[in-house]
Amino acid sequence: MLNSLRQCAVWIAASIFLALPTLAAAQSETGLRLLMMEQAGCAYCVAFNRDIAPIYEISSEGAAAPLFHADLRKDLPEGITLASRPFVTPTFILIGPDGHEISRMTGFPGEDFFWPYIAQMIADAQETLSQSALN
Repeated sequence: MLNSLRQCAVWIAASIFLALPTLAAAQSETGLRLLMMEQAGCAYCVAFNRDIAPIYEISSEGAAAPLFHADLRKDLPEGITLASRPFVTPTFILIGPDGHEISRMTGFPGEDFFWPYIAQMIADAQETLSQSALN
């Protein structure tokens, strides 16, 4: 039953997601973005894109840090600076308003781990950005 509800939620979210215009470099009010480094043949990337990405786009996390994708084997998107080049896919990298990496999560261990970890990454970044704005 729980699996059926999840599948329904994914289909509904996917329908909404496909109806909305997609902006590859969309930004939140704070300028945070979540970069997903992926590559062809990555089964975890496929699972994430199938099961989580459509829901992420309509979640509070997606509103705070919109998701965009880049290929591990190609050049980084323009204006993006990373602390180091990822070597595992997927790697999720929180990008600040200045285009620099703030934090990252390497791998996709499933939705039970993904949501709280990404939420904490975003909350920490928002707090840091708020503190910087006050100084």
